[in-house]
Amino acid sequence: MIEVLNLSHSFQIGKKGKEKNIPVLNDIDFTVKKGEIVSIVGKSGSGKSTFLHILAGFIVPQKGHILIRETETSAFNEVESAAFRLENFGFIFQNFQLMPGLNAFENIELPLKLKGIEKTERRRKVSALMQEVGLDHVGDHYPNELSGGQQQRVSIARALITDPPIIFADEPTGSLDSETEQDVLLLIQSLNKLRGITFVMITHDEEVAHVADRMYTMHDGRLVEGSVQHAI
Repeated sequence: MIEVLNLSHSFQIGKKGKEKNIPVLNDIDFTVKKGEIVSIVGKSGSGKSTFLHILAGFIVPQKGHILIRETETSAFNEVESAAFRLENFGFIFQNFQLMPGLNAFENIELPLKLKGIEKTERRRKVSALMQEVGLDHVGDHYPNELSGGQQQRVSIARALITDPPIIFADEPTGSLDSETEQDVLLLIQSLNKLRGITFVMITHDEEVAHVADRMYTMHDGRLVEGSVQHAI
């Protein structure tokens, strides 16, 4: 599903003519099989968010190759990356990234509008998915009227609504209390099993990382694979 070969990346800092390269990722190899949950755990500043942004096509890597669903994505331009993301990826964010002027239903519906899906089909798909994730009673609520757990469920539903084969989750439980965290992790596991969706999740919390089938640790821009046991 995802294969990364010899990936390296650095950022430039400093004034023009006095730039300094700061290595962020160093010679990374990484694979994800179809239907897996893979977690990447590491401290803040370890490079895990940069790596996720490269996988998603928001950053072009300086060196290496990325193959996603047998397509070389590492050399895409912005237009190609955006089109590939819309067809293949869903995203779950720590701070939910919901549109404050849209209610829960409309937030989930938004990716379908971007894909040009007609209104009747949008309404059918959103209604069915909201019921599946336990949101059918809050469709007309705006983000500031929802709990943190409900907002993250809206975020998860929005990630799912286009039926993507891959979902990238960036600290998906970072803004939640421990009880709500467990509910969200159980939902992710359930969706993975029922729908066969591949999840790549980054987190600084090893307990959260342990819900994955496989775990990698990011340290000083390098990935080391480690085995995990299911915690829930």
